[in-house]
Amino acid sequence: MFDPALLRTFVAVADTASFTRAAELLGISQPTVSQQVRRLENAAGRILVARDTRAVHLTDNGDAMLGFARTILAAHDEAAAYFVGSAMRGRLRFGAADDLALTHLPQVLRDFRQLYPQINLELTVGQSGQLTRRLAAGQLDLVYVKQDPGHDEGRTVRRERLVWVAHRSLRLDPDATVPLIVYQAPSYSRDTAIRALEEAGRTWRITCNVREVNGALAALRAGIGIGVFPRVLIPDDLTEVTGVFELPRMGEVDFTLLANPRSAREPAEALANAIHATAR
Repeated sequence: MFDPALLRTFVAVADTASFTRAAELLGISQPTVSQQVRRLENAAGRILVARDTRAVHLTDNGDAMLGFARTILAAHDEAAAYFVGSAMRGRLRFGAADDLALTHLPQVLRDFRQLYPQINLELTVGQSGQLTRRLAAGQLDLVYVKQDPGHDEGRTVRRERLVWVAHRSLRLDPDATVPLIVYQAPSYSRDTAIRALEEAGRTWRITCNVREVNGALAALRAGIGIGVFPRVLIPDDLTEVTGVFELPRMGEVDFTLLANPRSAREPAEALANAIHATAR
């Protein structure tokens, strides 16, 4: 019953409190804005916008229409995106570092599969180095990995500080040998942890060598050592212990999307945009 074009114009007027600024925002003339608002008022049978020489403001009916307009336009945009997305077909071989699966990623992938049902999404979970090598070999189309800040390749989603993490029950004297829970080499967090300790003159020993994040979490929860995590990925039942045990501060890590230039661009770009948009 209500033309989405009229609703968009009305929302622009409400958001800017000005017919002139709404016209500039929409790229149309001010008389066109006025005409479209009047057409919406005729369709609703109510006055929606009160005008005087100094200001533009919504009536009570205008406030009600604004809520409906935002809901209608959101549904309209979602439907349009669905049917545009549904037309995209093909295969997308996506790789993600296993600890990044602790973030918003599972929800993003569920939404992506609903939005693009004709894309066959193949997921590989592993360590960043392994995934990057598989991407270079043409075995993956897009990867979401951790990288040293400063890389000029790929698309940085966010940057996080690396911190020391342990279970709350763990005790460690300031000069004691640091018990490390690390990924098998090669591993970015392993190398960073060992380098930081050696530069600080702290002795260390590996108490647990794991292949994936669940193994690291199990060892941390058992209280047998200290691990390294990006701060945003610390589970609720573990805690940062950098200051508690006088451990050296570490640098930052980038969460980065890398695409295979030989792969189909559109599916990879669609998923990369979805990850980037919901990561902040």
